[in-house]
Amino acid sequence: MIDPQVQYVSDDQGEVTGVILSIQLWQEILSELETQHLLKSEAMRQRLLDARKRSTGVAFNTAIAELGLE
Repeated sequence: MIDPQVQYVSDDQGEVTGVILSIQLWQEILSELETQHLLKSEAMRQRLLDARKRSTGVAFNTAIAELGLE
């Protein structure tokens, strides 16, 4: 299946030498790589699992205001 978000770049011999991705796809790839990196550490894996179980939190805008970063 050809992904419309990916364009292949080739040289004069027709060999693929690179790709052009949508920003959205690139961000998804980076996010996946970061998650894989974090899950390598058992301590970080546990923190991430604990965070997913929490039902309370602070809205981003509220946290920014409370930290005085507005």
